[in-house]
Amino acid sequence: MIFPPLKLFIFSLIIALVVGAFYIINKPKPESKPVTTKEIEVFGKQKVKYPQDYTIVMVGDSMTEGLGNSTELKQYLTDYYKKSFEVLNYGFGATNILSVVERVTKETEHGRKFRPIAEIDYDLILVESFGENPLSEYPLEAGLKKQSEELDKIVSTLKETNPRGKIVFVASISPNKKIFAKNQVDLSDEVRAKWVKERIAYIKNHIDYANSHNIPLINIFKDSLMENGDGNPDYISTQDYIHLSPSGIIFTSKEIADFIYGNKIL
Repeated sequence: MIFPPLKLFIFSLIIALVVGAFYIINKPKPESKPVTTKEIEVFGKQKVKYPQDYTIVMVGDSMTEGLGNSTELKQYLTDYYKKSFEVLNYGFGATNILSVVERVTKETEHGRKFRPIAEIDYDLILVESFGENPLSEYPLEAGLKKQSEELDKIVSTLKETNPRGKIVFVASISPNKKIFAKNQVDLSDEVRAKWVKERIAYIKNHIDYANSHNIPLINIFKDSLMENGDGNPDYISTQDYIHLSPSGIIFTSKEIADFIYGNKIL
């Protein structure tokens, strides 16, 4: 049977569509490429190597955890260096300085399992001040002494487990004595100011330790202060008046990137 030209065209078009649809449905789908790591030997120890040009580990409390996947920080660093970055966030909320050595030397869990930091071939580790989780079970003077002793252990452990990894301290944003934890706990103005004073004491002790031990310091605390000496509320979440606001995340990320690049840390 001979089809008229129009019928022949329509018939051919239908065949082509059927064949095309069959191909699309049955075409093998490309597999997503997860971040690949490999085991390498560094100073006689097996380490996990990430494929990016640089690997940074951040360890801290919820002020570090609030940076999440560090999208902003990675973008700033990439813009500066024109290199790729992996930023591993070991910020665990509601933890204090006494938990850091365990994070370095053991597998820990915070929503998921985290491998020991000591097993990672990182280029830089950022040690946050943990000011929002002071050692309040101790009198202030004893607590600050305990903090300094723990920093001795942390720095020693980091140098022992990754001699080539650079160590930088981070002093997080200042709390604000008028609004601190306003939506979380019912406090008098006097008690609120006392809580803030204690937290600032631990942040400043972190700063003093870095300065006295020649450890590079990213002093976000100082840069977050207003002219009256109180913490800038623009950087503080209006949900709990403790953690970073969206502006605070951007501010913190930029401060870290500016310091790393400006001081040629990497």
